[in-house]
Amino acid sequence: MPSRPSLGGPRVGAHILRGTPQVRLIDKDGTQRVVPTSEALRLAEEVGLDLVEVSAQSDPPVCKLLDYGRYKYEQKKKAAEARKKQRTADVKEIKLRPGIEKHDYDVKLRNARRFLGGGDKVKISLRFRGREVTHSDLGRAVVERLIADLADLGKVEQAPKMEGRQIIALLVPDTTKGA
Repeated sequence: MPSRPSLGGPRVGAHILRGTPQVRLIDKDGTQRVVPTSEALRLAEEVGLDLVEVSAQSDPPVCKLLDYGRYKYEQKKKAAEARKKQRTADVKEIKLRPGIEKHDYDVKLRNARRFLGGGDKVKISLRFRGREVTHSDLGRAVVERLIADLADLGKVEQAPKMEGRQIIALLVPDTTKGA
């Protein structure tokens, strides 16, 4: 009979016996029935399998007759598969200037579209130099125009706001639009 698994794992074998008078047993054929815990342990020994608690929250706890080593292996494999499918969204930055030319703007727009299409967040930052900050409305118009041009791929997470000598906005991919 296997020993108690590491903390947080399912209870196995005689460890289920403590404090649990009866269990809902699922045998290897998939049939369910409520039996005393001692009988479930006896059945597990008869068929040469382990009694593994798969759902401790239910009343009575749900236990299965299965090979515990194989069960642990499959759980580990599922966890690894889930980790592999996770993707973290990076934050890509697009830097602008208030007097940006059309071609430069188009290049920045194309890059921002590529970033949003790839599932990344886009931070738009427009930096003012010298006395340009006195015309912050021109800079804000450039940022607003870029946000409007990207409205089909992303949505605003942080509206454009002035931070020191720059305007910063944050866009996230809009999953509702099939990005």
